Amino acid sequence: MGAWYSVGVMVGLGTAIGIAMSAALRRFPAALVVAIVVAVVAGFTAWGWPEAVGGAVGALCGVVGGMPFVLGTLRRGGTRGGTAMLLGVAALVGAALAIVPVVGYLEAAVVLALGVRLRRRAPDTHAGLRTLARD
Repeated sequence: MGAWYSVGVMVGLGTAIGIAMSAALRRFPAALVVAIVVAVVAGFTAWGWPEAVGGAVGALCGVVGGMPFVLGTLRRGGTRGGTAMLLGVAALVGAALAIVPVVGYLEAAVVLALGVRLRRRAPDTHAGLRTLARD
């Protein structure tokens, strides 16, 4: 098909790897580094450097988009194992969808946009303390 297809597949796979690493590690720097390294190695092993760069960009989008969901779920009382399992399944579905032409690019953009939206909607860290002080 062309280089645009293989780069798109790696962007989608990188996004799935980033989502899985953000759920598994729950720490932004560690998840980002591990996801980028895994995506670059997979892209370079399968095709070459353009695909490796696409995988790194996808991994960045996956971690940045998935981390607000993970932290919000854990803050609201979700379990670590349940969150990791659900996002792991979502990452597998995303990896399967990455094979479809152009969907890998769309997947990275949608995950990044949802993560930014969740981050903006996150409550202030100390909002509960202000409501207790009113009594």
